[in-house]
Amino acid sequence: MPISAVDAIDPAFQHAKRQLLQPFRFGQWARLALVGLLAGELGSGGGCNGSFNIPSTHRQGGTEQFLSLGWPKLLGDYPVMFASLIAVLIVVGIGLVVLFTYIGSVMRFILFDSIVAKECHIRKGWARRRREGYLLFVWQITLMLLSFAAFVIVVGIPAMFAWTLGWFAHPAEHVPGLVVGGILLFLVFLAVVVGFAVVHVMTKDFVVPQMALENISAFEGWSRLWLWLKAEKGGYAGYIGMKIVLAVGAGIALTIISLTVIVLLLIPIGGIGAMIWMSVKAAGATWTVHTISLAVAAGCIVLAIFVFAISMISVPAAVFFPAYSIYFLAARYPALADLVWPRPPGSVTPGEAGLT
Repeated sequence: MPISAVDAIDPAFQHAKRQLLQPFRFGQWARLALVGLLAGELGSGGGCNGSFNIPSTHRQGGTEQFLSLGWPKLLGDYPVMFASLIAVLIVVGIGLVVLFTYIGSVMRFILFDSIVAKECHIRKGWARRRREGYLLFVWQITLMLLSFAAFVIVVGIPAMFAWTLGWFAHPAEHVPGLVVGGILLFLVFLAVVVGFAVVHVMTKDFVVPQMALENISAFEGWSRLWLWLKAEKGGYAGYIGMKIVLAVGAGIALTIISLTVIVLLLIPIGGIGAMIWMSVKAAGATWTVHTISLAVAAGCIVLAIFVFAISMISVPAAVFFPAYSIYFLAARYPALADLVWPRPPGSVTPGEAGLT
């Protein structure tokens, strides 16, 4: 029988405890951290800011030479170069989004397999789940394009309408229309954002298991899920509501723990950085291409340490939430139930018994 969103909490919690702590395995924990990070199941972030005081000298060098180049003048003298640079950055950015979307799509199936089997094997999972990952990737790109089109329609058309009426040219004369239109536009935009967010959550929680077990596309999985939603609106609405509550609670707890760990890490990292900086300052070094490159490399290393630490902290959430969706869906999806609650050898269902 289908279980409620509240009833699925305890088995998911027990599952996460058994998988992560009985026994504790650092290698499995680290692999789950990487898979959860790339699959988008956990959030991580970090940063470091530093300010350095360069002593003044009688000659221009280091930072002074860097700042004396006159960026506005260069921008005017070489517009084609800067336009080309911006175009390259845009293309590279789009390429990285597409690349990580594909990687995240495959990792989503690896995470699903890891939760079901209580074992995480990245290389085997990658070789096994590339086809399903590609199908999910197609769905993700389609959803991105649809969300972009919805943004253009919801924001672009009203803005164009207001511009043609001259509201932006003379805003003081159209304050009521701008205020009311802005409120309505915000509400519609918020509804669109929430709608796409719900579709994203439903896809990774309820469509991915179908794709993993039955080798179907995301579009076919959604057509089936739509029938389930219409048949049990209250159950799935309760799941979304409970997941929001759990996500808020987990987010607050993980934020507190993460900030504590970051502060503890900053103590030794800051001490080492201070010693290095005093040594560099005593040697009379200034900002050059080499020193800037070294500083950027050091910052990237520190950032990687923070990301790794926060990802490791977030592993319990990366295991609990997929397990939560799996146990909720398993009570409604027999193919998944057979994996979550395997029947003893030789047992048959009542329907199967009537056929013998």
